[in-house]
Amino acid sequence: MNKRKILVTSALPYANGSIHLGHLVEYIQTDVWVRFQKMQEHEVHYVCADDTHGTPIMLRAEQEGITPRQLIDRVWHEHKADFDGFHVDFDNFYTTDSPENQEFCEDIYRKLEARDLIAKRPVEQFYDPVKQMFLPDRYIKGECPNCHAKDQYGDSCEACGATYSPTDVINPYSTVSGAKPERRSSKHHFFRLSDPRCKAFLEEWVFESFEGQSGTAVELKPRLQPEAANKMNEWLSGGLADWDISRDAPYFGFPIPGTGRKKFFYVWLDAPVGYFGSFRNYFKQKQRSQAEIDEFLQPGGNTEMVHFIGKDILYFHALFWPAMLKFSGYRTPTQIYAHGFLTVNGQKMSKSRGTFITAESYLRQGLNPEWLRYYYAAKLNDTMEDIDLNFDDFIARVNSDLVGKYINIASRCSGFITRRFGGKLIHTISEANRKWFNQFLFCQLGEGDTFLGRHVSIAHFYDHREYGKAIKEIMLAADVANQYVDRMKPWELAKNSAKHAELHEVCSVALNMFRILTIYLKPVLPKLATEAERFLGVSPLVWKDASSQNRLLPDGHQINDYEHLMTRIDPKQIEKLIEVNKESLQPPQIKPAQTMENNSSTPSTPSSPSRNGENVKGDTSAMMTIDEFARMDLRVARIVNAEQIAGADKLLKLTLDTGTEQRTVFAGIKSAYDPEQLKGRLTVMVANLAPRKMKFGISEGMVLAASDGNDGPYLLAPDEGAQPGMKVK
Repeated sequence: MNKRKILVTSALPYANGSIHLGHLVEYIQTDVWVRFQKMQEHEVHYVCADDTHGTPIMLRAEQEGITPRQLIDRVWHEHKADFDGFHVDFDNFYTTDSPENQEFCEDIYRKLEARDLIAKRPVEQFYDPVKQMFLPDRYIKGECPNCHAKDQYGDSCEACGATYSPTDVINPYSTVSGAKPERRSSKHHFFRLSDPRCKAFLEEWVFESFEGQSGTAVELKPRLQPEAANKMNEWLSGGLADWDISRDAPYFGFPIPGTGRKKFFYVWLDAPVGYFGSFRNYFKQKQRSQAEIDEFLQPGGNTEMVHFIGKDILYFHALFWPAMLKFSGYRTPTQIYAHGFLTVNGQKMSKSRGTFITAESYLRQGLNPEWLRYYYAAKLNDTMEDIDLNFDDFIARVNSDLVGKYINIASRCSGFITRRFGGKLIHTISEANRKWFNQFLFCQLGEGDTFLGRHVSIAHFYDHREYGKAIKEIMLAADVANQYVDRMKPWELAKNSAKHAELHEVCSVALNMFRILTIYLKPVLPKLATEAERFLGVSPLVWKDASSQNRLLPDGHQINDYEHLMTRIDPKQIEKLIEVNKESLQPPQIKPAQTMENNSSTPSTPSSPSRNGENVKGDTSAMMTIDEFARMDLRVARIVNAEQIAGADKLLKLTLDTGTEQRTVFAGIKSAYDPEQLKGRLTVMVANLAPRKMKFGISEGMVLAASDGNDGPYLLAPDEGAQPGMKVK
């Protein structure tokens, strides 16, 4: 078998949020494929990086009172811990904010410019006069021009699904400052994707097949999956537009050469280039030569570059990226594999249902990451179909397959070997047992008598990303192994001293079956496989260990004492996982003593006298009349923006939509809330409170919150159905 040289990448996670279970579909899918290729003893390099540039990073860092580089360094460590926790084994996990990446970006840009593939022309955009910056579409909100729903994004409406230009939005406002944006013109840089040279290249490249190795065979492989190629054909047939690759200052990213730091590369230009930056950084660490780097990144090398991505970013990877590489003199991708999205219990991940679950939350609850790796593998195929994480099925499949079938073999037979035979296996195998072993090793193809070694068929499925079919075949083999143990009944043989030799053989055959199942499952369950290797007393298993020459361990091979390898999922663990995520993403429970959170940095006096959160009976000194209460204009308000205030220990700056206008309120709730969690939430405000001049600006109202002096404050939130502007009575 020829050894392949493969550079593998997963899409870069954005450094403005946590890794969640939806993200993990891609990283687990890629990691399984990489581990399988390495078990085949190919030369494989798996690189990735945090995607670290752009306006959201810049603004979040500003809100937190830190620099963008401090933010991305913190998030890098969070992401790395999540990936390590799920055994995603990058050879290099880097950052796009690197000198290597900047060098590649500038080189690609200059070469495209030299080939007359860079255009410069004015673009009219919305500009925030308060923040003094051009606004990305998602930082503009207003009334949908189609259905007139309020507070919709500048490029699409979540209420009716319409898409539009930000200039079509009715009564737009900046979500950064709340100001009404102005329309201003600025000269932008474009990659001329509409150039006939790009179209001609892409029309050939998208549908191209090449000779690629699969196992021991050579076959024609397409660059894209059929459905992906069809989607690309739609875009190609509709005509390609030039791609805006620049953004105006202020912006966190790489400045475009020759612009005096007034123009920066758009984050989507430098993100895929980050694959190259991470790879170069990795090879430098390994003290590999420039020639070895060029072998993977320049055209003509006997290497492969394979990208795993989500279907939502196919456009960037299958049109912009290969065209940029082609006309700047770099190698183009060998293959691009796109996957679908994750649903949970048949629906989109939901914060209100507790199914928007982060990787960190899953691990913190003590759930085994290999449960999820196995379940995803059992669901994944080579298409762009969405996969569903159904928790009932998740529990049943993991408990049945991994514990009830795979682990069960070792736990049922190991004790007899260690107690009766000093932990030593026997190599001899009788004719009757050999028939069982062959049934375990070979799978029948079709209706005839054609048989194929399972390790060959399973290898084919892994290589073609048909993990679900691989898992099905593995579990069919596990069924045979368990049927063998059930038929031979070693626990009965152990009762008869005359069956001593037969007991030794049966348990040895069963543990050899367990060893081969471990080989099959190792790409999916790397940690469990390592523990199984320790128990079996074998060196790290590779794929050829399942071949005909290596199927039985040698006579007298010593195993170690068996320790339980995996527990079953308790349904209560899943219930707790969902409940914890509901609690962390919904408003905390309101305490009995309710207070109005003043527009200063300290809580106001409770609305009724209290001690330790309990109302004091009989004290009427602080009572108010109904007329006095009616003077307060309490309104439902939506928090359209929440941000940190430099120099303020307790205050957050809130921009509130009251239905007819927006107001700024300074609230002393910093200790209880992350500003990002507040955006879009409904709360209650005192709308007729006189404005108050504060150190940080004018506060135009007050939000209601609850506190008992020891815990809180907690914002009050109206029930579902309330809308901004509604009066609280």
